Amino acid sequence: MFKGIYNGRQCHAADIPTVLARAWSAGVDRIIGDHFMNQRRPSLSQKLMIGYRSCYEGRLYCTVGVHPTRCKEFEDSGDPDQYFQALVSLAREGIEKGKVVAIGECGLDYDRLHFCPAEVQKKYFERQFELAEAVKLPMFLHMRAAAEDFCDILKRNKERFIAGVAHSFTGSAEECNKLLAFENLFIGINGCSLKTHENLDALCGIPVERMMIETDSPYCEIRSTHAGMQFVKSNWPSKKKEKYDPDSAVKGRNEPCFVRQVLEVVAGAKGIGEINRLSKVLYHNTCRVFFPNDLDTAADALLEGDHAINE
Repeated sequence: MFKGIYNGRQCHAADIPTVLARAWSAGVDRIIGDHFMNQRRPSLSQKLMIGYRSCYEGRLYCTVGVHPTRCKEFEDSGDPDQYFQALVSLAREGIEKGKVVAIGECGLDYDRLHFCPAEVQKKYFERQFELAEAVKLPMFLHMRAAAEDFCDILKRNKERFIAGVAHSFTGSAEECNKLLAFENLFIGINGCSLKTHENLDALCGIPVERMMIETDSPYCEIRSTHAGMQFVKSNWPSKKKEKYDPDSAVKGRNEPCFVRQVLEVVAGAKGIGEINRLSKVLYHNTCRVFFPNDLDTAADALLEGDHAINE
């Protein structure tokens, strides 16, 4: 979509620099994208690493791993062990270049078993803890309609990863509590996490010290039908993709700048009035996991001082 291609049809020119400029203007500091291990189709994050490294040094990062719906690629490669070693090499190369900050997106997705059977997902989800242990990186995790198996695998491997985030959380309050039982695990909130009043109830049970926010763009935008929309204050002009305007967002395409809206919903749902302080705590959480050598000093001061967030 950031190439202007929708369902195989070119609707407008590629606009990654424009999208990034909007993100920086909205207060986004850094972006972490997923790298899908697919030799036939280089990922967007791989292109960002290569094509925009000089322009945005220190702002664009990515993960290395295999999404649960793509785990058949291990076996389709003809040699799962060789495929795994290619992941290790890719991760180490990215670490050396200062661009790879996590293993993932990996996990379980039982809503889309037509892409990959559950047994294959579980096998190679577990294998990727070996990858995280080998390169000593945190994990970027995916859990969809699979809480019991997901938590069982986490329990077996909890000593093999240093920290992680279960991103795009859409589960129940009970599932949220199961995840919070893992002390090194954070919960990631985006537009998909804010659809229903039940979602907002689960959100309210997450301590801000254990939360991150994200967009998962170009998907998971906050829509007008979402329960969380009542708290959104920031808006950008938008036009349909067929009437593309670089000064406007594309309707239906999520962008990194919209993370501001997620922040507003978190603050509104939890009754937090000091949104700037909340943003610093959430940024601090992200740095703790993905950028531990570069923690935000302002957020550190907030957490260590007497300025508790009112909830």
